[in-house]
Amino acid sequence: MSEPSLDASVQAFVARQPGLAWRRRWLCAFIRFWMRILGRMTITGMEHVPPSGPTLIIMNHATYLDPVVVMGAMNERFVVPMSKAENTRSPIVGPFIWWYGAYTVNRGVVDRQALMTSIELIKAGQMIAISPEGTRHPEGLSRPKDGVVYVASKSDAVMVPVAVSGLQNWQKTIPTLRRPKVQVNFGQPFRLKLDGRTRIPRDELSAMSEELMYQLSRAVADPALRGEYADLSKTTTELIEFVDPRTGEPLPAAPAVHSEAAGGD
Repeated sequence: MSEPSLDASVQAFVARQPGLAWRRRWLCAFIRFWMRILGRMTITGMEHVPPSGPTLIIMNHATYLDPVVVMGAMNERFVVPMSKAENTRSPIVGPFIWWYGAYTVNRGVVDRQALMTSIELIKAGQMIAISPEGTRHPEGLSRPKDGVVYVASKSDAVMVPVAVSGLQNWQKTIPTLRRPKVQVNFGQPFRLKLDGRTRIPRDELSAMSEELMYQLSRAVADPALRGEYADLSKTTTELIEFVDPRTGEPLPAAPAVHSEAAGGD
């Protein structure tokens, strides 16, 4: 994958970020209010989110609400989310995307503008959120696109897996007034093992993608949503290293898996 050129509009978008803080603070508070009304929320693993610095949130995407719930779960930092371009044309969702300050990606093509925006946001110390699969998969985790590991390799980001479980049938619970049990779980933060390299062979990028997907699967509380990555015994960590979320420094050994999210596997 060739290196995209840095466009002036990318620089301008990155420079806008501090001025969007008040909007995001208001909207995230609004999201958290509705989260408490619509569901019985349990949020675990927040201590794994770095308090500052270049951060890439990788998340599962089983329902439309998952990205919104992840945004609302953050109470110390703001997520800069990536949204598919079609959402901006929605009369309901579009205004919120613009007002919050999300950026868009064109699906089905290599969107160099979205890739470069992601990389430069992270390098500037922002926290962005991407679904590695590129689109919703209500049946559970599926094979990732190359984009997320490419962005991580170019930005040297600390990656934090986060998984949302329990929203699969949220529309059906509204008439019954029964709030679904929803769990948001943040997994152990890690980096790719780049060894100072700026270019990674494609086959190695694919292997890195597989390893990060198993880390994401470990964060999924509902085994039914682990999809193609349900067999956690296949997890390997040869190409990633776990890090301290406060310092970003590598940990001496792989930490224990969160037992509840991992389902005891």
